[in-house]
This record gives sequence, structure tokens and C-alpha cells, in this order.
Amino acid sequence: MSVTLDQFFNHRPTTEISRDLLGKRFSYRGASAWITETEAYVGAKDQAAHGYQNHKAKWNRALFMAPGTIYVFTMYGSNLLNFITQPVGNPQGVLIRGVQPASGIKLMEQRRHKKGFNLTNGPGKLCTAMGINLSINTQSLAKSQLHLDLVDNAKHPERIATSGRIGVPHKGKWTTAPLRYYVAGNPYVSKMPKSKMNLKTYGWK
Repeated sequence: MSVTLDQFFNHRPTTEISRDLLGKRFSYRGASAWITETEAYVGAKDQAAHGYQNHKAKWNRALFMAPGTIYVFTMYGSNLLNFITQPVGNPQGVLIRGVQPASGIKLMEQRRHKKGFNLTNGPGKLCTAMGINLSINTQSLAKSQLHLDLVDNAKHPERIATSGRIGVPHKGKWTTAPLRYYVAGNPYVSKMPKSKMNLKTYGWK
């Protein structure tokens, strides 16, 4: 059964979309990867979100655009990839925090000068590995060279784990709210302890 971008991103809670992105494969600039880790940011009420209290600026304008818009921003010198999830004017989105390489791995290694699980087990790392930068900010997934495959080539998590966000201190309940989702046991997840890595299935069914 085919699923359109409009069907996937529209009319559903951002938290649900964040979970459903796990296992989806996306490709860009000669490489592709499966999403292993996401974080939901739920708009004007969310103290950790760039759209908190509907704050608008030139750099976060993508947040207020249509669902399926790509939002790339730079933090501490690293680019971070997000997908907008709600109708125009409702600044909610999903941060892609980790991916498992699928193809173009040698190219990713050249871009990152790294190998192994550290290649893409973090939001800045994956953007460097995939060649993602501000050039695709505000583009629609429907028209961008970044292709998100919602049906074919997907993997299915055996178990989805949740936690508070990583690297978001001093935001009250929004620091600890269970809005981070990840494939339990997958080694391409931020700060995954070696003792909890599933090196047989990587946490997929």
C-alpha cells in the first residue's frame, strides 16, 4: 500500500510521526540510511523547541511552513536535520538524531573521517556523513533531492524505547519528557552503551 507524504505528515500527532519515522530509509547525495533515533518537538508550549511561544526568526522560518518541509539548522558548528509535521503556522517537527548506514558507506566515511558506529550515531554526525547542509533548508520533501521512502526498503523495530531528550538541560519538564524515540539495541543510536547493543539484529525484526 502506498503512503503519500501528505498522508504521513498531516493530521497526526508529532509524537506518533516521530515513532513512525524509525526504520524509514532516506537518501541524499550518494548515500542512504535507516532512521534509528528521533526527537519530537511539539510547538509553542514546548520550552525546548525553537518555536516556543511561537517565536519567529529568519533562521527558523521552516518551522512555520507546511508539513513535510525540511528544517536544517546549525548548532555548535554542526548541521541538524528536522522534518516539519504540522499545518502551516504550528511550529512542530522531528529531529533526526541517528541513522544506520544502508548504502554509500565509503562516501560517508570519507566525509566524516570516521568508521564504525560513531559514523552516524548523532544528529550532527549523520548530517556530515550524508552531506546535509543549509542548502536544503525550507525545501519540501516532495521536491527536494533528499528522498524519504515511506513504504519500500523500510525496517521494523523489534522494540521502540523512549527517554528524555539529550543535550537539552534546564527546560523543566521538557528536558525529561519522554519525547526521544529510538530502536532499542541499535548501535547507531546516540550514547548507546555497548552492553545494550544488539549486534545480531541491531534491534530490527
